[in-house]
Amino acid sequence: MAIALYKPTDIDKLYQCGQAVAKTLNYLEENIKIGMSLKEVDSMGEKFILSLGYKPSFKGLYGFPAAVCTSLNEVVIHGVPDERVLKDGDILGVDIGSVKDGWYGDAAITIPIGKISQTDEKLIQCSKDTLDFAIKNIKVGMRFKELSFKIENFIKQSGFLPLFNFCGHGIGRSAHSEPEILNYLEGNNPNQGPKIKNGMVFCLEPMICQKSSKPIVDKKDKWSVRSEDGLRTSHHEHQIAVINNQIKILTKLQE
Repeated sequence: MAIALYKPTDIDKLYQCGQAVAKTLNYLEENIKIGMSLKEVDSMGEKFILSLGYKPSFKGLYGFPAAVCTSLNEVVIHGVPDERVLKDGDILGVDIGSVKDGWYGDAAITIPIGKISQTDEKLIQCSKDTLDFAIKNIKVGMRFKELSFKIENFIKQSGFLPLFNFCGHGIGRSAHSEPEILNYLEGNNPNQGPKIKNGMVFCLEPMICQKSSKPIVDKKDKWSVRSEDGLRTSHHEHQIAVINNQIKILTKLQE
């Protein structure tokens, strides 16, 4: 399937969706507190994004039961909100999508809860830094596999590992579309596959593990993804548009 190319007017609509996500993530980061349950975090995020005039796109998507993915500690992505209560020293990944008039936004952050360990600080910093590095290295004409290879090397040089089998993705008129953008090189040749072009819109989302890249999907909730090593993980995501050979971060909060 061909990768969609969007006109500037389309990207303006996607930018508005991205800003709704950015505002919601900022709101959650400022208001999540020790003692809250994950279900309370989900409800808070859903009410806020609805107040902006957008629907939470994850709710019901592929059967997901909530508006916000709340990925606690060892869960790297797709955490299902439940009655667990946030404690001092936890780290929480929050991932949320928006939809309005058939256009989609999507981004994620990992938040420290209270005072966290130095290891967890480095873990969170790695996913943030990897995302920044990836965005700065995007160039029109480069292959997505080249970008994946750069991302993998950056993560490993930081002392961590990328999660296997999950990836960034195209986004626009659907929540997920081509291309799939891995955080590691699949195969041995980065000089193959589709190239980055003007008009493309996609999400980059480094998913960082400590000792094993192998994912384990929770048998009970069928959603939560952990590393095989059982250690804590981190995840950050931005929605990117390529316009006139420049990169625009659609989910960067406009100040």
